[in-house]
Amino acid sequence: MPLPAHPFLQRLAKALLQRAERSGSPARVRLPLDRKCAPELYAQTDAEQLQRWLMLLDDLCATGWVALLLNPPRDFAAFTERNPRLELRDFDALAAWAGYRPQALRWQRQWLEHLAAHWAAPGSLVPCEPQAVLDYLARSPLACVEDLPLAEATRSLDALRALCLSGRTLPLREASAQVFQGRSKVLDSREELLRLMGAAPGQFQEAPIQLLVALPDVDRPFGEVLFIENLVTFERMAEGRAPAWAASLLVYAAGFKGSARRLRSRAGCRPYVRTPTAATATTAGVQQVEEWLFADAARPVRFFGDLDYAGMQILASLRDVFPHAQAWAQGYGALAGLLERGGGHLPAHAGKELQTDPGQTGCCHADAYLLPLMRRHGRFIDQEAFDPDAAA
Repeated sequence: MPLPAHPFLQRLAKALLQRAERSGSPARVRLPLDRKCAPELYAQTDAEQLQRWLMLLDDLCATGWVALLLNPPRDFAAFTERNPRLELRDFDALAAWAGYRPQALRWQRQWLEHLAAHWAAPGSLVPCEPQAVLDYLARSPLACVEDLPLAEATRSLDALRALCLSGRTLPLREASAQVFQGRSKVLDSREELLRLMGAAPGQFQEAPIQLLVALPDVDRPFGEVLFIENLVTFERMAEGRAPAWAASLLVYAAGFKGSARRLRSRAGCRPYVRTPTAATATTAGVQQVEEWLFADAARPVRFFGDLDYAGMQILASLRDVFPHAQAWAQGYGALAGLLERGGGHLPAHAGKELQTDPGQTGCCHADAYLLPLMRRHGRFIDQEAFDPDAAA
């Protein structure tokens, strides 16, 4: 029986095919069935209505062109709480059924042929290894130039080559904006392309991290460093020092910012001291911060964030930069107690249904207690539920 051309399935198929084209490698591309991509699955309060949409997905998967992937079942976990995603198995068959024309893929092939011919012409600004550049672009396409005429896209690459050869040092996003029609993020995570185009090591630097810290009120060396994920909690704990963190250096982690390796270099990080009073910003205090960051002065490092999978992933990433970092037991203990008493929320109730379990963080407390706790209850709790006044 042929697969019905239902608009829901057609939309999912085209979104999956477009993602495959952008990836440059159609095999095993996955499309998250989240609220943005498949709102029908999240808008149903009637179980029978939801089942109709799931039957359509079953019909699509029965073709063998795609597969439906789900996280392992948990008690009382709904379909949307199991991180549903479609995995592409047969690009050509799905494209033929959906009537999809792979325009980006065709444009990409045309551009690679245009580049090869352009670099073969006399007087061209040719990279040292033109074939290596072509191979790189084939597996990591520059999707941002696909809306340009071939000649203009080529001029952007020529401009990048000229900038690399000039030896000028620029912030990475400024360099990107200069050569890619004012678009500043094109060169993010494109270290290999920059090297192939002749950039010298360190020629284009990422903007330094602005690290907000709060020194202890007392004029003495701080004891431990406490990274705090969310700004509201950071401000509350900096404003009202309790004994548990009275001598701690508080650091606003801002998501994954604290896990960037350039945090430990003077060129890659700018500490900013929160100064409610001038006394807390002494030269000695600032020097202690810099010694800890840039000179490896030994300090215990703790992390406190949301009690959810993303918070645990931040902790795991933080340990790449600070290998001995641990979950802050007092803060997480308070959140865990709320969770044990029935508090917290389902992931889908806070837009967190796509968070994935990190498995292991390397922190004993997180791996032995916090992660099993969340798996057992199937709920999360935000860091802001921690009450600094109650801990004082």
